Amino acid sequence: MRKTSQFSLFRQRRFAPFFWTQFLGALNDNVFKTGVMTALTFDALHWTTMDRGFLNNLIPGLFILPFVLISAFAGQLADKFEKSCFIRRIKLLEIGIMAIAGFGWMTHNLWLLIAAVAGMGVHSALFGPVKYAYLPQKLEASELTGGNGVVEMGTFVGILLGQILGAMLVSHQQSGLELIAGGALAIALLGWICSRRIPDAPPPVPQLKINWNLFAETARNLRFSSRNKTVFAAMLANSWFWFYGAILLAQFPVYTEAWLHGDYSIFVLLLSTFSLGVGTGSLLCERLSGHKVEIGLVPLGAIGLSLFGYDLYRASLAYGNTTAVDVFGFLQQVGSVHIVLDCLMIGIVGGIYIVPLFALVQTRCDPQHMSRTIAGMNILNALFMVAAALVAMVLLKAGLSIPQLFLLTALLNAVFALGLFIAVPEFPVSFVAWIRSYRLRRKE
Repeated sequence: MRKTSQFSLFRQRRFAPFFWTQFLGALNDNVFKTGVMTALTFDALHWTTMDRGFLNNLIPGLFILPFVLISAFAGQLADKFEKSCFIRRIKLLEIGIMAIAGFGWMTHNLWLLIAAVAGMGVHSALFGPVKYAYLPQKLEASELTGGNGVVEMGTFVGILLGQILGAMLVSHQQSGLELIAGGALAIALLGWICSRRIPDAPPPVPQLKINWNLFAETARNLRFSSRNKTVFAAMLANSWFWFYGAILLAQFPVYTEAWLHGDYSIFVLLLSTFSLGVGTGSLLCERLSGHKVEIGLVPLGAIGLSLFGYDLYRASLAYGNTTAVDVFGFLQQVGSVHIVLDCLMIGIVGGIYIVPLFALVQTRCDPQHMSRTIAGMNILNALFMVAAALVAMVLLKAGLSIPQLFLLTALLNAVFALGLFIAVPEFPVSFVAWIRSYRLRRKE
């Protein structure tokens, strides 16, 4: 029997409203956050006399902090309550946060905007566990890899479009503040409308008693997840990708200016290329896996992350331009296309790496503990991203160049992957089996 494509899910109510709800959430997070950071970067004197560098580090930090603090609480709620209703309440919270932000935009109240950034972090931390726990309830096992791939594609495209749209709206000469305030509120309202079409998804543990000690619950979650060696390894491997990606993406602005001698348009090009690469790799997983949860793809992605990370280092050293260029001038330079292709391939292999990890966690963790397991993974993701920022700052302060940081990250990825595959031999064994089965499918 011919298997249906992952794109057929867009015609089905069990998936489409959920997809657009999560896509619009990712879009709005980044429209608003990028709008605030753009305003503070290019119009700082109209908002505050505080140091811009401090604020540009404070804002992402405040957005990530709720993932550490309340993910354990969010996981409990997603396991205890019916998911579609829970999602709608989260979307109503988003509308309220954007209304407060709109007042902050109109009154030039920076602290209202900063509070709204933290509020959107709370919104995303609440949504994270239910986002990935919903899919296994509504998709068949043969659809899970494809469904996760589409969701990951939507997430990264939403992030990319949000960053571009947020910068464009707030930078509009005559009505930028009105556009960003109205646009973010409109996206939140549209997300709530989409959420009203999500079908019921019964809670696995409606009798669950909420543990209000979030630190104790976080520790309990991680201890529970660690009992399943393969699931916990997948959680750590997932978080490692966010460590790798956080180091890479955080360097792009300075890399663009100081190493490539380019303007903002080149930064957007690199960011877009990476994000579209992750989306492409995520979508490829269904075809590569043969419509099943295929963890043999994880080593393929891990190998690619090291190879193309190393190649980005080499391509950066070979780039010889020393004059200021825009995106068109950059693409005419020797080695520029090589750099762009490396960013694309890092994104593609990253998508191939991360989607099977999500599917593995969803299919092998305790179904009654799924949202709390995913909440634990979100906490690990946030901690790994914070660690990435600290590691990058220390290494750059110690004198490493940005290309050398790319190289070191690629080498660290190889060490992590080797440790992962030694600890859980199922990954390399599945990789060998996948190569054989893929060759057979190609011959058919």
